Amino acid sequence: MSLLIKGVTVVNAAERLENIDVLMVDGKIQRIAKEIQADATIIDGTGKYLLPGFIDMHIHGSVRCDAMDASDEGLHTMAASLLREGTTSFLATTMTQSPENIEAALAVLGDFKPTLQEAEMVGVHLEGPFVSKKRAGAQPLEHITPPDMALFRKWQQLSGHRIKEITIAPEEPGGMEAVKALHADGVVVSIGHSDATFDEVVEAVELGVSQGTHLYNQMRPFHHREPGVIGATWLLPEIKAELIADFIHSHPKAVLMAYKMKTAAGIILITDAMRAKGMPYGDYDLGGQLVHVTETGAHLPNGSLAGSVLTMDQAVRNMHQATNCSLEELVQMSSFNAAQQLQMTNKGRLVEQADADAVLLDERLTLVQTVKAGNIVYEVKS
Repeated sequence: MSLLIKGVTVVNAAERLENIDVLMVDGKIQRIAKEIQADATIIDGTGKYLLPGFIDMHIHGSVRCDAMDASDEGLHTMAASLLREGTTSFLATTMTQSPENIEAALAVLGDFKPTLQEAEMVGVHLEGPFVSKKRAGAQPLEHITPPDMALFRKWQQLSGHRIKEITIAPEEPGGMEAVKALHADGVVVSIGHSDATFDEVVEAVELGVSQGTHLYNQMRPFHHREPGVIGATWLLPEIKAELIADFIHSHPKAVLMAYKMKTAAGIILITDAMRAKGMPYGDYDLGGQLVHVTETGAHLPNGSLAGSVLTMDQAVRNMHQATNCSLEELVQMSSFNAAQQLQMTNKGRLVEQADADAVLLDERLTLVQTVKAGNIVYEVKS
């Protein structure tokens, strides 16, 4: 199980190495150097870029499958499909539903073990039900409930302690106490679906909030007399901002504004994709709600956006188009920052002894191959 990529440009968040060889053995990067000779499968990387595999911290579903389906088979289908967009690691994301439905999903997610030919589920992102009814979006109002640590800890145990991130509205009753407890438990606390004031966000950050869920969307908007959640996310360096760069959830100039305000060090590209990703336009289900998917996005009948059909490789190209950022900055936003948030030192960078998860891109940033654990798991047909 050895793979040798020859003459490639290796791109990390802090450096670029040109015309270099990368040897991957038994799922790890064994050596990065000029002119490596080894008994291995060889890829010609001339004129191409090798980046760390993408990490999607916020994805609900793909190819008709959803994390809330409580289906092991569906999770395998979804995890396999993500390799086609260069995503090698992901947080399976739940949504606001009844406790029974959430628990059924968490029980299956807790037992899920992807194969070598699938993206790795590195944890669960619990989006809701501890959010604000004022900023519900596609989160069903009838199942939104105040933050409840006893309930969360029950769910954490049910998931096999795989909940790594939670989206929460800290201004709700008990919210600040929950933020403090969740942070102490080592969970990434992300403010989202929130109507908090600027000062409330500052308080929440002091207690442990370190991320903002899908910047601009379902956040108290910016106003010059009350900057709200958006203003706080822009200004507070402690907050890493999730960004759906599909040019539907955010105008290209709003994407550029986020980049200028947060810099690449403060942005995490996500898809927030739902089960219609990779499928034809039409009608789909999201948490028991009808979603119309067209070229203008995924919408509930009332017009609210209901996730996306964005792929991570397209998000990377869109980000580059909107900002003209560097490849190093794209690595920060597509994998490195997420790995840091999740405290995974073995992912999000291409260095010796790190996991051999990578994407090979051409000069147009189009995906050529996906490598997972040192194996070619997806290859674009020429």
